[in-house]
This record gives sequence, structure tokens and C-alpha cells, in this order.
Amino acid sequence: MKNKKEIFITENPDETQALGEKLGKTLKQGDVIALIGDLGTGKTCLTQGIARGVGIAPNEIVSSPSYILINEYNGTIPIYHIDLYRLENSKEIAELGLSEYIEGDGICIIEWAERMADALPDTSIKIHITLGETNISDNYNAADALISESPVDENIRHIQIQHPIPR
Repeated sequence: MKNKKEIFITENPDETQALGEKLGKTLKQGDVIALIGDLGTGKTCLTQGIARGVGIAPNEIVSSPSYILINEYNGTIPIYHIDLYRLENSKEIAELGLSEYIEGDGICIIEWAERMADALPDTSIKIHITLGETNISDNYNAADALISESPVDENIRHIQIQHPIPR
């Protein structure tokens, strides 16, 4: 399956959330968002925006499910926010029974999705997030990211979104 790639740069958390909100407004039931990026790159911040775009109430707190693994939010479409950071191996991930969320009636947002890369649907929207002055190429690989000589600005996010293109 071919992918359409878009690259965005946000300069503060508000811009990251605004980008997420725009993305959230385009999502539909059954979509899977695979968030890939190091600790502190803004995966939860982007998720907060996506949740607002899907219609989560402004007063509802959208937070990282690092310790409880899965948060559920009720918007116009349910959101299942999954965090795989604390899981050690594919066996632990398999034991979670994520297929019922991935194949469920909502939108599934998975942080640290690279930990289950082989189990992600081909139709997943993959979002790579990096911090600072990073150059993301068409063949993005986190190991190949080029970091500039200047100090890293922890507010700048480079966000690459890969949308699957149906045949």
C-alpha cells in the first residue's frame, strides 16, 4: 500500500495541539493512529489535539496512559488511547488484547507504536515526531535524523504523517 507523506513543524505545544485537532476532524471510526517518537517528543500533546478534533469535551482531561496502558474517551467517536512504553516485549503486548480496540468502533491512538509494528494494520496512519532542529527526509529513519549544531529547541516538533492511500 502506498503512503502519502506530509511534514509539519510546530513551534510550541499549542501549535502541536492545533495540528492534532485538524487531524482529529478528519478521522473516522476504525482509524488507527500509530505515534512514533522518543520520550517527551509530544505524542500525548498531539493526542490531546486529536481528541478535541474528534469532539472530546474541552473540560475532559486527556492524559498519557503510561501507567494504566489504555484510556478511553467519549467524543462523537470513541477514542482508545494506548501507551506501550512500559511493556517489555511482544508477548506482553499480545496479552493486552489490543485487536478488540484496533478493530473496534472507535479511533485507536497508540503511543510507542513501533513496539508492535508487525501487528499494526496496513491502514494505520503513522506519525513520527522528533524534537528540535531535525531534517526529516522522504525515507525517514529515526537513526538517520540529522540534528543541527545549534542547541535543541525543546518546543520545536517535526511531525511526519504517513497516510495510507487506498488502492
